[in-house]
Parts: sequence; C-alpha cells; structure tokens
Amino acid sequence: MAAPILSYEGLGLVQGSGWLFQDLDIYVGERDRLALIGRNGAGKTTLLKLLAGRIDPDKGKRTIVPGTHVVMLEQEPDFRPFATLMDFAVAGNDGPPEYEVAAIADQLGIDMSRAAASASGGERRRAALARALAQNPDVLLLDEPTNHLDLAAIDWLESWLARYTGAFVAISHDRTFLTRLTRQTLWLDRGSIRRKEIGFGGFEEWSDAVAAEEARAAQKLDSKLRLEAHWLERGVTARRKRNQGRLEKLKEMRATRAAMIGGPGVAKLGLANDDVRSKSVIVAENVSKSFGDRTIIKNLDFRVQRGDRIGIVGANGAGKSTLLKLLTGEIQPDEGSITLAPTLDGIVIDQQRSLLSPEKRVRDVLADGGDWVEVRGVKKHIQGYLKEFLFDPGVVEASVGALSGGERSRLLLAREFARESNLLVLDEPTNDLDLETLDLLQEVIADYAGTVLLVSHDRDFLDRTVTVTLGLDGSGKVDIVAGGYADWEAKRVKPNSVKAKAAGTNAPPPPPQARKKLSYKDQRDYDLLPTRIEEIEGEMAKIETELSDGALFTRDNARFNALTSELDKLRKEKAAAEDRWLTLAEEVEALG
Repeated sequence: MAAPILSYEGLGLVQGSGWLFQDLDIYVGERDRLALIGRNGAGKTTLLKLLAGRIDPDKGKRTIVPGTHVVMLEQEPDFRPFATLMDFAVAGNDGPPEYEVAAIADQLGIDMSRAAASASGGERRRAALARALAQNPDVLLLDEPTNHLDLAAIDWLESWLARYTGAFVAISHDRTFLTRLTRQTLWLDRGSIRRKEIGFGGFEEWSDAVAAEEARAAQKLDSKLRLEAHWLERGVTARRKRNQGRLEKLKEMRATRAAMIGGPGVAKLGLANDDVRSKSVIVAENVSKSFGDRTIIKNLDFRVQRGDRIGIVGANGAGKSTLLKLLTGEIQPDEGSITLAPTLDGIVIDQQRSLLSPEKRVRDVLADGGDWVEVRGVKKHIQGYLKEFLFDPGVVEASVGALSGGERSRLLLAREFARESNLLVLDEPTNDLDLETLDLLQEVIADYAGTVLLVSHDRDFLDRTVTVTLGLDGSGKVDIVAGGYADWEAKRVKPNSVKAKAAGTNAPPPPPQARKKLSYKDQRDYDLLPTRIEEIEGEMAKIETELSDGALFTRDNARFNALTSELDKLRKEKAAAEDRWLTLAEEVEALG
C-alpha cells in the first residue's frame, strides 16, 4: 500500500437535520486511481469537496503531505463572471499560466478565445479540463469528467490520465472510462465508506457479494428485516438473471440485423424479404444533406426496422443531430428521400430537465395532481410507479426544485416513458445519472416494445443497449454496423483524433497495416459456406419431417435417439457456419 498523501480520520458532515455521513476514514495514496461510487444523493460530490478542502467538515481531521497540490474538476463550474473561456481557465491565485492552458486546449481542440456565455456544454467542459490539468496537480479530483465530451475528447483524456503520475479520484457514470483507468474503488453507501483494492471492473461482483452477505446477516434479526433481506438477496439474483436474459436477446437481435447489413450477399437476401420490408418504420434512400460547402450526410441507404435500437455516434460536429433530425422527419434531405411509417408516434427525451417547472410537485408532473399514472394505457398508483424509477414513494409531495439533477432526469424519464408511443428518441440521456439509474434505463429500453433512436457518447451504455450503430466521421460517410460501440470501434479506420495532436512520443503508434484481401482459406469459406448452410438446412428438414411421426419414439426408439442426436449436431454446425460467414462478410465489406 502506497503511503497516504491525503487522508481524513473520523470524517463527518451534517446535512439538514441529520448526518450525511460520519466516522469515515479515507485516504489517497500517491499513485492511487480511485473510482468513487454511490447513488445520487449519497454525497459523492460533497466528499470530493471535503477532500479538496473547499468545505469544512463537522468533525474529523484532514491530513495532507506538505507541498501536495490538490485540484478539483467540478461537474458544473461557474463561467458567469468571465468573458472568455481563457479568462475562466487562468483566473484566481491558483490559475495556471496561459501558455500551459493553451498547450492542453490545443490537444483538446478548443478555442479558448470563445465567449464563455455562448459556449456549449462540451466547450465549457474542455475549458475546465484545460484549467485543471494545466495546474500540474499531485491529486486530481474529477467529478463526471466525461460529461458533454465527445468520443475523441474522452479518448484523449483517457490517454492523458494513463500517463499521469499523480493520484486521482473520479466520479463518473461512464463505466468504460472507470473500468479502463481505475485500480481501487471507494463505495459510499448509506453514510459509510468501503474501500477495496480493485478497479471498477470488479465492482459489480463485489457489491453483489456485499449485498448477499448483508442479507444473510439480516435474516438473523426480526421478521421485518428477514423479509427485507429476502427481497434484497432475491432482488440481486433476479436482476442479474434478467440482465443476462436481455443480453442474450440483444445478441440475437444483433445477429438478425447483421444478416441484413453485413455484406452484399446478406443485404440481398435480407432486404428482398417482404416481411423485412413490412417491418420497416423509417426508410432512408440515397440521402444526402449539406450545410453550405460542407457535406454532413452523403448517399445514406438504411432501413430502420420495427423494434430496432439504433445508436448514433461520432465526434461533436460530425452530424449526429442532423442525422437524428433527418430520421425523425424534423428536417428534409437535399437529395434522396426519408419515408416514415404513417403509424409512427414518437416521443423525444433530450437534455431538457430544466423545462420541468421547479415549483411543481412530483405528483403534478406525473399525475396532474392525482394518485394514478396512466402508463401506456395501464393505470398505476403514483407511489408504486415512483418505486419503479428508484424513488422513495415519499418524494411524491416534493417540489421539482428540491430534487437533485439526477433525480430530475429520472423524473423526466418516468414522465415520458408513461406515454403511449412506438418510437423513442433519446439525446444524451445518460448525463447526470448514477449507475443504478443507468441500469434502470437499460432495462426500460430493453423492454420497450417500439423502436429506439439513441445519441450517446457513453460507450458501455451503447454496448448494452443498441442493435445497430450508425457511426459518423465528419466526412459525410455513415458506417452501419450491427452491434454497439465496441463493434463500430473494431471496424472503423480511426481518423486523426485530438489524441493524435499530442506531441512527440505521447502520440499513439500508427495502426497496423490492414490486409487488402481475404486469405485463400477465408475466401474459400466465404464462397462455399452459403451452399453448405443450405445443405444443412435441407438435412435438418428431412430429419424434422421424420421426427414429426408421433409413433416413432415407441416404434423405433434407437432410430428416434439417433435422429435427435444428428439434428442437434446439424444445428450446432449451422450456427458455427453462419457465425463464420457473417464474420467474413463484415470483413469483405470493410475491405470494400
């Protein structure tokens, strides 16, 4: 264990009428990479501010090694007093030199002369990062560092932190970010803190084990606690089983979509099918869209099928919003056509939680002041419905203004998901949501009966949610990939990203030279496997016809068992052949 350079003993803080937390012992070693985990409202941001020395505790002793420079990246810093982003970045006695800020800003691709008042959320986040990183901290406290960043900027930040020689503590809903970078975990839960020397990648297994142990301990207490323990233990197991089931279903849906878009042969087979055409809810044919001299979308052909979960990814400015507006009919293409099914009825959930009137009660937002919520045609009691979205039912009388940012996002989701619809449009829905709420959102999307269009920079969320990814690189080309972010990342040829702007040896090595054609064996498999798959299907049909004789089992048991065994063998061979051919089809498409 590294010697602590920053620590608290017996830390406690009063909030409202009681303790937010108390008797916490916490330390940060000189090279720690800590994930700070906890539900919205647990006090994660407050704990970071205590570690930074920005607020004073009600009890406890803070110890810091002399000369240790602690810097905090706030989730929502105040830009109002500053004319430009650079003015913000260099302000105060602890402000870094302008040349240091400029060097990092250049790598992040941000113009620091931009007016602070009109800067976007992404520009402000990059400016805040430039200020924090330019201060050369020994301990870096990061509160949702990837919020509002595009994929290129997140990639750059991950590379910077991987090289960083100090310690950091990070709060983030970005599972991929935490899994890649952290080596220790702090879990703030119900006013206490747990630490384990594992990165975030091991958190789920650890938290499940803790929950199961708590359930076993509670079973020794009174009957009420036994009931709660039983629910807790079964709830953890049930959720894991449900999620596994959803992942299997997602894999099946991705395989189906791969058969439609994987390669020329597949597209011909898939799109010629009348059933496929009848299930199309949005059809884009030879669609192009430009603004001035810049082409945003070029020659896009794509069918959105009923039940698809479509993820749209790309750097800021690549055209994600434009593509979303085209697919929903909000704007028209310059060339080609977009056809929407006449029965399409969509709802849009974007970053508009600010439109929720702060003076309204939760009851007013969900049930117009009543006790019942109409949830897609089914009446539910408002308190039961709130529990589905991880609210304490007692919050029903609370005002919207009293809710945290994450709670307002959850309330917005609860309101919108109650509406009847068959198209759900989500624009960056994961900002300000804690990990449990993200799990809930994934479950709700998985169980949604309609079609989903989703714009997000959250890589793990995309991998767990979408069946098809539309990737934009800013040139007008739209890559169509069956699967999530990882599938798109594996296929695409990386453009010059902000990470490539880093100077000297910090730049990543060039990608390996891709092969220009299939090997002899791969080409032979690609050519012959479709025929073999047809042969297997013919053999399976003959066996299934013979097995349909209900008397075969009693008349010739040995024959029945032999046919059953052979059918199982053929099914496995067919599945392996299809997987092999689809993999080769994707490679053929990538090779052009």
